[in-house]
Amino acid sequence: MLATFAVAVRRGLHRIVDIAWGAAFAAVAVVSAVLSAGQGHGATRLLVALATVVWGLRLAVHIARRGRGHGEDPRYEKMLARAPGSRDAYALRKVYLLQGALVWLVSLPVQAAMYVTGPAPAWLAAGLLVWAAGLAFEAVGDRQLARFKADPANQGKIMDVGLWSWTRHPNYFGDFLVWWGLFLTACGDWRSAAVSLVSPVVMSLLLTRGSGKRLLEKHMAERPGFREYAARTSGFFPLPPGKRPRTGSEAAR
Repeated sequence: MLATFAVAVRRGLHRIVDIAWGAAFAAVAVVSAVLSAGQGHGATRLLVALATVVWGLRLAVHIARRGRGHGEDPRYEKMLARAPGSRDAYALRKVYLLQGALVWLVSLPVQAAMYVTGPAPAWLAAGLLVWAAGLAFEAVGDRQLARFKADPANQGKIMDVGLWSWTRHPNYFGDFLVWWGLFLTACGDWRSAAVSLVSPVVMSLLLTRGSGKRLLEKHMAERPGFREYAARTSGFFPLPPGKRPRTGSEAAR
């Protein structure tokens, strides 16, 4: 994150921190695999490290391609406009150091799984299956949205087909599955599971109530057609189109 900060300051573009998010998880996985050599179960270490690197680098490449040729992200521009002093120093505190801490916290299952000494094929298989489902959901959702945006005829329209007709956030739901899957790979040992349970919980809160779904929908709220789209499409967990669950107040009415 500090290296990314240096590059961002030089380029005057803090949106590149989003590229570093996925790459940082890949770095943690590689370092953890090296440090745990001779201590954990070999197959578990290799598969968990590989799964994390694949997810992290795919996300980094996708975000890099998406942001190519664009200026500063409106989210960061709005945040930095409130900086009490140096914009860069404010970004370092509020973005880079915070994200660095979150990477360490969220990656606890990856670190813990490296030290599971005995084979736990059922937990490992279950975790990798959930991880694969999440990766596929996220990658397909990102690809569908990229193709939709690339068509000039869709300028200003709301993406509401494919996976986006089942959930308003297939990419975030995919992330949700990825990290619950990686948590399962650490459950072969109860101590590893206990230490790393905080990871998928924190990631789930970030995706649904933190910087994920909540902030994006706040940004999208005034887009033409978004309210109608939200009314017929599940907010997070995939449901058949038109089967959005009612809120408590809606159910009461």
